[in-house]
Amino acid sequence: MVGYEARREAFAEERVGLIAGSVDDQKRTAEVAADLGFPVAFNMTKDDGDAIGSWWDEKRQIIQPSEFLLTKKGRVIISVYSNGPVERMDPNETLTLIKYLNKQRSQANGS
Repeated sequence: MVGYEARREAFAEERVGLIAGSVDDQKRTAEVAADLGFPVAFNMTKDDGDAIGSWWDEKRQIIQPSEFLLTKKGRVIISVYSNGPVERMDPNETLTLIKYLNKQRSQANGS
């Protein structure tokens, strides 16, 4: 999340908001989110994970990493699901993709 925070202004320039969620309780999540300028939900449950199609780890009672790039209407453009600690969306690559998509949309609209 730190990588996204470091580029938060660049995402905002592209009209992109950032949000995150955690299975951790409010206190632990607040510690992790203290230096972030975007909201982080806490106490996420298996039902929350099911709602977004994530893998739930029964043994550890956690949602495995799930990341999405959504339109304003909630359509999924890109999704990354993991069943372990790797394969996360890289902030630089995500920003590059967003800039590309915004440029394509602008050209299609004749702007």
